[in-house]
Amino acid sequence: MWDKIKDQAKTFQQSQGTRGASGTGQGPQGYQGPQGHQAHQGSGQPGSSSGGSKAQLIGMFKTQLASVKTELKSGAYRDASMAMCALVAAADGQVEPAERQRVEELIVSNEVLQNFPADQLRQRFNQHVDRLVGNFELGKSEALQVIAKAAKKPAEARAVIQTGMVIAGADGVFEPSEQYAIREACTALGVSPSEFGV
Repeated sequence: MWDKIKDQAKTFQQSQGTRGASGTGQGPQGYQGPQGHQAHQGSGQPGSSSGGSKAQLIGMFKTQLASVKTELKSGAYRDASMAMCALVAAADGQVEPAERQRVEELIVSNEVLQNFPADQLRQRFNQHVDRLVGNFELGKSEALQVIAKAAKKPAEARAVIQTGMVIAGADGVFEPSEQYAIREACTALGVSPSEFGV
């Protein structure tokens, strides 16, 4: 399974070289990797090849996002991405200060999210985290409503999920609660969770 994922990542990277300036035709919809992401959920593969493949998948999501960076400048994408990041960070019902800071750092260092001022991103992310920590169900409902606003543009909707996947996988562990949060966001956006392997 991991070999299949590596082949898909290689195919995607090669397609990026031939894509040129065509723009939206291949964006997030055209990638094949997430189907293989199911192996990320615990294929039982031992050793370092497993970790390397996970890192490779996260790298592939980052590359896919970067390839459509110029299309991801709307307020809907910004707000939905911050709600997604908060939902992933708080997926287990709590957010430790160190985890909040780590996710903030991932957000402001993310190439695509650099389309927006770091202060705007931090503010929106922290507002959602505060609501989720204060009342998880209410905060989750509000976050999903914000995420759903990105559904109007399929490329943005998929990019929101990819952003969540990058944040969730940054620590090398894709927790079941994070997978569940991403599935709920997929439902809110009208995209298939299986497209992302969750």
